[in-house]
Amino acid sequence: MERKKIRIGVIGVGIIGKAHLDNYAGIDGAEVVAICDINEREALQVAEKYGIAHVYTDYKKLLARDDIDAVDVCLHNNFHAPLTIAALQAGKHVYCEKPIAGSYYDGQKMLEAARECGKMLHIQLGLLYKKETKAAKALIDAGQLGKLFHARSSGFRRRGRPYVDGFGTSNFTRKQSAGGGALLDMGVYHIAQMLYLLGVTSVQRVTGKLIQEMEMDPQRQADSGFDVEELALGFVTFEGGLTLDIFEAWAVHLGGVEGSSIIGSKGGIRLPSYHSAEQTADFSFHTTVADMDLDSRIDLNRMDIRWHRMRENEDAYDSSQQHWIAALQGRVELLPTADIALATMLISEGLYLSDTLGRETTAAEIIANSQSLAIRM
Repeated sequence: MERKKIRIGVIGVGIIGKAHLDNYAGIDGAEVVAICDINEREALQVAEKYGIAHVYTDYKKLLARDDIDAVDVCLHNNFHAPLTIAALQAGKHVYCEKPIAGSYYDGQKMLEAARECGKMLHIQLGLLYKKETKAAKALIDAGQLGKLFHARSSGFRRRGRPYVDGFGTSNFTRKQSAGGGALLDMGVYHIAQMLYLLGVTSVQRVTGKLIQEMEMDPQRQADSGFDVEELALGFVTFEGGLTLDIFEAWAVHLGGVEGSSIIGSKGGIRLPSYHSAEQTADFSFHTTVADMDLDSRIDLNRMDIRWHRMRENEDAYDSSQQHWIAALQGRVELLPTADIALATMLISEGLYLSDTLGRETTAAEIIANSQSLAIRM
């Protein structure tokens, strides 16, 4: 059966925007009809490559089109809230890159606007659609871990700081445009993955430490205006007592770190470690059977094949964008990615506030101290 056509406008056609366009090209029912970027020359080249008819340098003109169902915001963190809210108010559903925004305050405003406008807001949390995440969720939902009580969120790069280590732009290394460093660039993926699996967003207390100690090329350091963390450490307590510890590194002198994990009263899971975009180690499940300790591996590929054969709309969970389009087509209910992303931002901002104050912070304190970092275009 032919699927409903979803007409999309993309704002921002840099590295991330082009990746989104590549993904849309392979999704049945997705049609990008317009793009916008302040770099008109780049936008025209991208439009020619992807066969997009309409090009704008003013996002307001794109939003004024009445033939666009949804807008995809592919800009740096502190631009997310103004563009997202404007799109929602223009009657469009919105898909926004991670993190939800540069601050909790701005992210909350985005959720409020979505609810007021009656539109869907989806945040790009790519790890939610990994095979190992699906397997972990199945084990947890089936009660195989028992009562969950602790999780670990970890991410690692050996020397992978944007710009100063030879890739990306300085927009990633400045608080003014990015809001933060390793925590907001990479950590949001891993923390969000844990929150999704744990099924919690009710943060109670946060302790954090942000570090920048590794040497870097002096000229690149000066040119980048590097004022964000390269290593984030934290500990979170949720309402009900469940806890989460955080280790997120852009750069650290280690050969690697273990992947994220979740432990419960009956069993535990360890997720692969994503080292500099490369996945290492396997997904594993640990429990006790007949008074014997059992460490097991799961054939994720066979799982994936079977589920696609047996489950209707399983393709809607193959990627963040496929899920987004499927939700807009009415085939599946949208996962609560905006709520998860907002809780992730609350935790992240809590780490920053705790580091500044030199003590543990509460959720109420984090929210009260959060301020808008939004940059309007």
